[in-house]
Amino acid sequence: MLYLSRFAFPDDEKEFDFLLTVKRKCYNSFYPFKVLSARGLLELEMEPVTILYGGNGSGKTTALNVMAEALKLHRDSRYNRSSFFEDYIALCTHELRNEIPERSRVITSDDVFDFMLNLRAVNAGVDEKREELFQEYLDAKYSDFHFRTMEDYDRLKTVNMARSNTQSRYVRKNLMENLSEHSNGESAFLYFTQRIEEDGLYLLDEPENSLSPTRQQELCQFIEDSARFFHCQFLIATHSPFLLAMRGAKVYDLDANPVTIRRWTELPAVRAYYDFFQAHAKEF
Repeated sequence: MLYLSRFAFPDDEKEFDFLLTVKRKCYNSFYPFKVLSARGLLELEMEPVTILYGGNGSGKTTALNVMAEALKLHRDSRYNRSSFFEDYIALCTHELRNEIPERSRVITSDDVFDFMLNLRAVNAGVDEKREELFQEYLDAKYSDFHFRTMEDYDRLKTVNMARSNTQSRYVRKNLMENLSEHSNGESAFLYFTQRIEEDGLYLLDEPENSLSPTRQQELCQFIEDSARFFHCQFLIATHSPFLLAMRGAKVYDLDANPVTIRRWTELPAVRAYYDFFQAHAKEF
């Protein structure tokens, strides 16, 4: 499914013309001006899965943030922007193949990290409540409680539940599942599967962060299935070889100048992995 078919960024001439209109010259930064044009990134032609590849400082996160803001996509956390962000976006243009669904969003590594921190906070509360329930169980099971008035009814239910269940079953019945059983990688993967729904445009910024190689491959399969069967479109900024190898993805190399479309096997980072494992092939 294609929602966004094309996105164009301003070229050097448009940026220069705008900067001439800025009367004050004391700004430390005109970000995001001169970031993407310096890489020769002027236009993206989209596929159901489009990938922006590049190292730190290549501009892939900037490109995602610009597109997300221009398309008014939902996001959970703030991002780096300057006084000139709106001016830059006004110089961008885009074309839609289909109307962008409201559930569409941008997902960043900060969103995932905040989600994991929130889970840890929940876990702390769950663990504390669990200890309280352990003690509650023992107090109720071995109490000499006697039902006398209807005011004792709630206590009666607690005592009966304690006496008719084991300690672990009592705690499970009175407590939500302990989320601390999920590792960071499992929690991160859970975030993606919860936020990515059917029929949506999703911009993912380095989704491989916090994911093991196995989880990255599972996320890759999840994205492929979502694009193929559930009418989703993805634009992904990554340098993970597991995501770069996604079937049918169009890959833009932002480390090249000008930005170039490449096969994933041609990318320098992927070739570095290949050469390393080839050199150590006899050890496997």
